[in-house]
Amino acid sequence: MTPFVTTPRIAVFTGLGMEIILAACCLRRNVYTDNMPMNDNSVNMNAQGGNYHHGDLRAALIEEGLAQISNSPAEKVSLRKIARNVGVSATAVYRHFPNKAALLGALCGVGSVKLSDTFRDALSKTPAGIDAFEIMGRTYVRFAIDNPSLFRLMMTKAPRAEVLQPNQAKETGAFAMLSNTLGDVLPKDTPPELQMVKRLQAWSIVHGLSMLILDGQLPDDEKMIAAVVSRSFL
Repeated sequence: MTPFVTTPRIAVFTGLGMEIILAACCLRRNVYTDNMPMNDNSVNMNAQGGNYHHGDLRAALIEEGLAQISNSPAEKVSLRKIARNVGVSATAVYRHFPNKAALLGALCGVGSVKLSDTFRDALSKTPAGIDAFEIMGRTYVRFAIDNPSLFRLMMTKAPRAEVLQPNQAKETGAFAMLSNTLGDVLPKDTPPELQMVKRLQAWSIVHGLSMLILDGQLPDDEKMIAAVVSRSFL
């Protein structure tokens, strides 16, 4: 078949000739994507992992951020690397998190929820009272050891805990849960000022022990942790 026939005003491409022309055009430009409108949530088809679509991009970015800090310090988190691993453009990341600080703040929030959930799980398996308080103390230390970078991030970037507030009844966060559990074992007539001191003592013990272990000054030893996180200061 003749590749094309010529009329006085127009060349009409037929058969094999048309296929050759179309193939040449595709080599020069991508006819499927060159005219695609810019979309901040569009995926990079060449990205690692082969992701095609994210129903909740913000959640996917946070999940990848958590994955990064599970293997390295929070300071090494890279928004561009997160974009590449999730499979989206850097512009898409910046729409949800305009800078690294915004992402780290979101990771802090996730960490606080994880710690609260860990506390609730521990309390659900323990009777109320002094045993519950000690279990929460050990749970705090174990969470820090199991999530070192996230824990450090939470302690440096999260909003200041309302540790000096005498009444934590309306709070539901991790620190409030620890404080309320301590309040259950203190004498009912304990003055508010002394309650505050006891809360500070409890937090200082579990937090200080956590940091000493994370910094390599003490071993990760369950018996030692249980002995330190005890009722001795009550």
